[in-house]
Amino acid sequence: MKRFRRHGHESQRDRLKQELFQFTKTVEHGFPHQPSALGYSPSLQLMAIGTRSGAIKLYGAPGVEFMGLHDENAAVTQVFFMPHQVELVTLLDDNSLHMWTLRGHKGLSELLEIGRFLLTGPPGAPPSVTRVTAVLAHSSGELLLLGTEGGHVFIVEVPGFRELEERNISLEQVTSCVPDDYIGRRNLEHVEALQENPINSNQVAVGYGRGLMVIWDLQQRHAIRHIPATQLESMWWTEDGSSILSSHSDGSYCCWTLRAEDESEEEEKSDVPYGHFPCKAITKIVQLPTAGGPPFLLFSGGMPRASYGDRHCITVIHSKTQVAFDFTSRIIDFFVIRDGSQHTGEPSALVVLVEEELVVIDLQTDAWPIIQTPYLVPLHSSAITCSHHVSAIPLKLWERIIAAGVVQNTHYSKKPWPIRGGQNLAPDPPQRDLLLTGHEDGTVRFWDASGVCLYPLYKLSTAAVFNADADLNDNMSQSAEGEWPPFRKVGCFDPYSDDPRLGIQKIHLCKYSGYLTVAGTAGQILMLELNDEAAEQTVEAKVVDLLQGQEGFRWKGHTQLDVREEPVLFPPGFQPFTVVQCQPPAVVTALTLHSEWKLVAFGTSHGFGVFDYLQKNNVLVKCTLNPSDQLAMEGPLSRVKSIKKSLRQSFRRIRRSRVSLRKHHISSTTKIQEANARLEAELAEMELAPVQRKIEARSSDDSFTGLVRTLYFADTFLSDSSHNTPSLWAGTNGGSVFAYILSIPPLEHRADDVVTAQPAKEIQLMHRAPVVGIVVLDGHGAPLPEPLETAHDLARSPDMLGSHHVLVISEEQFKVFTLPKVSTKMKLKLTAVDGSRVRRVGVAWFGSSRTEDYGESGLVFLTNQGDVHVLSLPHVKMQVRYPCIRREDVSGIASCVFTKQGQGFYLMSPSEFERFSLSTRYLVEPRCLVEAPLQLVSSNQHQPKLEGASSALRSTQDTEDAESAARRVMEHALLNDEKVLQEIQKSLEGDQMSFPENNVKSSVA
Repeated sequence: MKRFRRHGHESQRDRLKQELFQFTKTVEHGFPHQPSALGYSPSLQLMAIGTRSGAIKLYGAPGVEFMGLHDENAAVTQVFFMPHQVELVTLLDDNSLHMWTLRGHKGLSELLEIGRFLLTGPPGAPPSVTRVTAVLAHSSGELLLLGTEGGHVFIVEVPGFRELEERNISLEQVTSCVPDDYIGRRNLEHVEALQENPINSNQVAVGYGRGLMVIWDLQQRHAIRHIPATQLESMWWTEDGSSILSSHSDGSYCCWTLRAEDESEEEEKSDVPYGHFPCKAITKIVQLPTAGGPPFLLFSGGMPRASYGDRHCITVIHSKTQVAFDFTSRIIDFFVIRDGSQHTGEPSALVVLVEEELVVIDLQTDAWPIIQTPYLVPLHSSAITCSHHVSAIPLKLWERIIAAGVVQNTHYSKKPWPIRGGQNLAPDPPQRDLLLTGHEDGTVRFWDASGVCLYPLYKLSTAAVFNADADLNDNMSQSAEGEWPPFRKVGCFDPYSDDPRLGIQKIHLCKYSGYLTVAGTAGQILMLELNDEAAEQTVEAKVVDLLQGQEGFRWKGHTQLDVREEPVLFPPGFQPFTVVQCQPPAVVTALTLHSEWKLVAFGTSHGFGVFDYLQKNNVLVKCTLNPSDQLAMEGPLSRVKSIKKSLRQSFRRIRRSRVSLRKHHISSTTKIQEANARLEAELAEMELAPVQRKIEARSSDDSFTGLVRTLYFADTFLSDSSHNTPSLWAGTNGGSVFAYILSIPPLEHRADDVVTAQPAKEIQLMHRAPVVGIVVLDGHGAPLPEPLETAHDLARSPDMLGSHHVLVISEEQFKVFTLPKVSTKMKLKLTAVDGSRVRRVGVAWFGSSRTEDYGESGLVFLTNQGDVHVLSLPHVKMQVRYPCIRREDVSGIASCVFTKQGQGFYLMSPSEFERFSLSTRYLVEPRCLVEAPLQLVSSNQHQPKLEGASSALRSTQDTEDAESAARRVMEHALLNDEKVLQEIQKSLEGDQMSFPENNVKSSVA
């Protein structure tokens, strides 16, 4: 009966787990890693970005995001939306074509791959014949034109991907239409560009690599005219159809006026925009008309090769204004957004995708300012070095941070975000969340992490506090008066740090008091307070000697940063008032803040300390350095490596493994049999436990045993079981835990009386595994609330009647000790069971998806295998385990940060955060809808119908779903007259499966 009761209890617990825990990767924040292609649909107002890893991402209005991944591990080279449809086509570098669609499902849209196609040539033909180099999505939405490396143009019907062989444009057909004197001189080479005549969809221009441009009639299937030019890079057919612009590899572009009759084209003067010296190629050119003035001319490249060949530029020319926008990385592609319901009005914004960021330029405001992006912000504008998440920000603090950020963003355009496709149907976030990222250049960036878009709110720079080397290139980036080319630096990607010592390593923000502390690479800890006004002040520096005068140690690493002695003007926002400088100036490895007690604790590889930032004096300094640990004296930026030390440790490990093997080696057969007999008898009497592997205790001589991994403030019982006192807990890399009792004066004497600390307890874990987390549990087994959380009535007061416990989390196991005696109560082994080690840890609250008022606290941790686990508190039992990150992704595992609601972030690339959730109740994921655009009557009145395409599609149109056919007629009936309503009535009354195709066509025409 006992077994059955237990089984019933377990099944009930399993049901509860399903209500509490669920692993979901929800959304990717940041900028796509290694983008390789860009596309845009004016009718859908959606932008598509393809990457080298085969991902395809769609973006519309803020919150409207879709993501797909090709099965093939190949780069996306081109992306094209089908005109006036919800389909798009991708071309990969393995020469495969893929069709995607946005399909509705339960009131939401999802991105699905619906077809793939590989162009096949005649038997025995070389691969170059079918290697696609240019793609044109025909305005009919029914054809794809594929130009190839062999010079052929294949015509493919979509969405079925059926090749129309009789309509293909072969190289032989083209050469037969071109005069012999031109063909005889050179080979045409590959198809470089394809363009459709904007006013006659039967005509397309085929541009070949060697320069020949041929205008081909798709209906008559012959060449109308040819245009000889030099080495071709791109083409653009002007909107009125009167001329073609061609850009070339020598940095020039030409405008070819097309005669109405069969006469030779008139080439206007070839223009080399940037001088007489050799220039780089103009890779893309676009010309767009304006209502009452000269057109906009935009082109990429064309810079003088010798002087500015390393610049990544797009030039915009309008009237007498010319600007060469100088970008921070290589240009992938660009497009222009236009006004009007038909998107044929005035050019309004230039959208440029470069390798490391997306830049949008307002073309309708004087000086063409930048429009701030609500998503795709380059998180890695300076390399991310640490992250810190703060949940449920109070409204007052939130508004003050936003106000400080608004002051920093006055240089941006006031225009709204121009890409507005789709509908964001996600509910409003239940709370305001902040994600803080520390960067290599000494900046801390504040992000709104409440919803799908990771939106930048405010940027804090710490460099002004120190006498760091100034960036001499800042003033050189802006163009001087009369400079040629007229450069203007745009974009915020700047991976170069003036001084690597400025790098931020740890961040802690108190959301109730507005105090912030950040710590850096050179042992600097800054205390900052939020101020709504600019202030000029001197930052006071305090030095803390963590070695406490021990002799025989010499720091071989980098020097400390020098704090400015003169007053510094700080803008509104977080302003530093004290700098604590550790000596030696090693990397700060642990940091925590208690704003109620006005204390900050910090640790390095040499020890830890507590600083009173109200009275600005040291409370506690403890050296944890092992006398034999010379590596801790070298610093992370030192290139000196102790080869002897490494060899000595290797030999010690080999010796220890050999000795342990000898000890366990039994040569006698009798002893083996006796041991087996005893073992069988024991197993028969006891319940089988999980197989545990033997974990060898780490030597105290191992490097960095004194490195402080975690610091924790707690109000708990350390001296006796009847008096709770403030305390500090510190865990080191060598498995040591130090506990100190803190004496905090009463509030009325806090500014005058000194805070003191005295040692209370010390724990040494048997296996000396690094301590990565410490949590004190109250009398109910719940984690203690954050400082000031109870005072603001946001958490219930901790139970001080029952006995407290301290949970010590090492890399290898979880151990619960009673307080104040510090005796072991329970433990859970991890490494001994599955070989993994704890890398990141956090406490989270999991609410039930079924019952609103039920929830549990859990310990969330990530292992070196990339798995995420949840442990129950206070019983420390394994609840769930999910694979999350590839175990080879060491940087992703190291960057993981957990939230208080059971979510997490980790860097899936240097520029992207992957967001995941372990909770069934708290999910932040895109929920959006994209509807098919209405193709207005006026858009197709001037375009003749392609006879071949309609006949090719007739067989598929006959089997079209009746419901969608009727819907198309209804949509267009609203735009025409009431006569069409009669056709709708007939179609609904009659046999819908045999709905006549000409009725649909007539309602569209």
